[in-house]
Amino acid sequence: MTHRFSLSNHSHRRYNALTGEWVLVSPHRTKRPWQGQIEKSEIFVQSSYDPECYLCPGNMRVNGEKNEEYNSTYVFANDFAALNLKTPEESSADPLFNMKSEQGESRVVCFSPDHSKTLPLLSIKEMSCLIDTWQEQCLELGRIWQWVQVFENKGSLMGCSNPHPHGQIWAQNQLPTLVQRKQKSQLLYLLENDRNLLEDYTTRELANGERVVVHNTDWLVVVPFWAAWPFETLVLPKFSIQRITDLHPHQKISLADILQQITTRYDNLFEISCPYSMGWHGAPYDEKPHPEWTVHASFFPPLLRSSTVRKFMVGYEMMAEPQRDLTPEQAAEQLRALSTTHYLKR
Repeated sequence: MTHRFSLSNHSHRRYNALTGEWVLVSPHRTKRPWQGQIEKSEIFVQSSYDPECYLCPGNMRVNGEKNEEYNSTYVFANDFAALNLKTPEESSADPLFNMKSEQGESRVVCFSPDHSKTLPLLSIKEMSCLIDTWQEQCLELGRIWQWVQVFENKGSLMGCSNPHPHGQIWAQNQLPTLVQRKQKSQLLYLLENDRNLLEDYTTRELANGERVVVHNTDWLVVVPFWAAWPFETLVLPKFSIQRITDLHPHQKISLADILQQITTRYDNLFEISCPYSMGWHGAPYDEKPHPEWTVHASFFPPLLRSSTVRKFMVGYEMMAEPQRDLTPEQAAEQLRALSTTHYLKR
């Protein structure tokens, strides 16, 4: 008897059109028993102010500087910056020990003065204010640096060192490795097809619907066909845009809505404050046209099957290529079925 192949049951590899990499999908492994590490669930911070928090309004940071009594978003230079303006120039062209010093800036963005307000708990107005801040920072830093990376690490599982909801912005002149891969893939697609890769991808995902989690007038959230992390999602515009700085006011409001919806679904998935890393990618700030680029955001939650069981990128993933058990279609179905009302507000 001949067995017919099934994406939901049989091992296969999927190609990531954005990065040019492959991911191994092994759906049958979701049935394996788990006797490995059990994580502590990420619980919600209840207090709106913590006198010991380095990021709360009016508090002293570890370097002795005092935070402003801010009442909206708050941006300051990272006290332990990964990229620094004063790094001396140095380089080596040795093919085995090639290096070049890197200058840049690192900033912290507090989402709100409220110590307890993670992204899904922000109002649409507060979320829109955060998007305004991202835009303002990218405009300012983009005048100096070629690359501006907006990102957030949420929760201790993702290495967040302070529970006050915040993100970071790093700026530098060299394009990071992953960005270089995306630029190469998108440019090649444009040259070969005379169309934009992510615009085509958005159209196809909307028509298919199987991996769509949520969408509104301007934005779409999908579990990408090539997702490596179990509940990874991609936030895509339904319109042509290269950089986050190009958003119009109505597009920012609809983006605030879509970000609130997807982060609420993440929290509702296991009824915890869901950990993740997220970040924005768009065209470099090099004053050149980039018709190959579409601005997009990615969310990478580490959880696999419960609030206490995480996905580990080890072994095969470190030595070969990314591997996932749950199919992207199954993950999208689970996320799509969740309520848009945060479980703490029910």
